[in-house]
Amino acid sequence: MSKIYRSIAAAMMALMLSLPAYAISLDDAKAQGLVGERSTGYLGTVTAAPGADVKQLVEQINSKRRALYQQKASKAGVELEVMELRTGERLQQMTPAGEYIQNANGRWVRK
Repeated sequence: MSKIYRSIAAAMMALMLSLPAYAISLDDAKAQGLVGERSTGYLGTVTAAPGADVKQLVEQINSKRRALYQQKASKAGVELEVMELRTGERLQQMTPAGEYIQNANGRWVRK
C-alpha cells in the first residue's frame, strides 16, 4: 500500500473515531431495560455499566426534568423535593408493563 493510501486510510479512521456515536432514544433505552424511572422523578440506569450514550441520555433528560420541576415547584409554592416525589410517583404509575422502576428499597424491578 502506498504512503498516500495509508495516509487517506488513517485520516478516514480518525474521522470515523471522532464522530459521535448514534444516540439512543429514551423509548429504546427503556424497552431494552437500560434505564428506568426512579421514585425521585428522575431516570436511572438499570445496568451496572451503561454505555456512554445511555449515560448522556439520562443526564440530559434529568437536567431538563430538574429545571421543569424547579419551575413547577416555584409556581406551586412547594419545595423542589415535593415536586420531584409527586412526579416520580406519577411517572412510575404510568410506566408500561415490562419496563423498569426503582422500588422503595432501591432495587430495579420490571413492572
